[in-house]
Amino acid sequence: MIQGIPIYHFLVVSTVMFFIGVCGFIIRRNLITMLMCIELILNSVNINFVVFNRYLYPDQLQGHFFTLFIVGIAAAEVSVAIALIINIYRRFSNIEVEKINELKF
Repeated sequence: MIQGIPIYHFLVVSTVMFFIGVCGFIIRRNLITMLMCIELILNSVNINFVVFNRYLYPDQLQGHFFTLFIVGIAAAEVSVAIALIINIYRRFSNIEVEKINELKF
């Protein structure tokens, strides 16, 4: 246990975060909101990596290293996505997914 907190508390929080991110990604049509939902999904995975590493291998740090890699990849993903969203907004003056159908051609 991590200072007396059972593992299922962490897993419940992580599961709720994951499904809120998935539902938000599917339901929302704003590109910024969809990007935030992807970040929410990645953060729930980070919680799982750290918790399972702490419970299964308390003397090793593989879960922490995976989490650092995910944070780095997420930062790169956000920077590229924000650049794309800014260019889309400059061209179409809108960032709604449904209204940007001119990208097909």
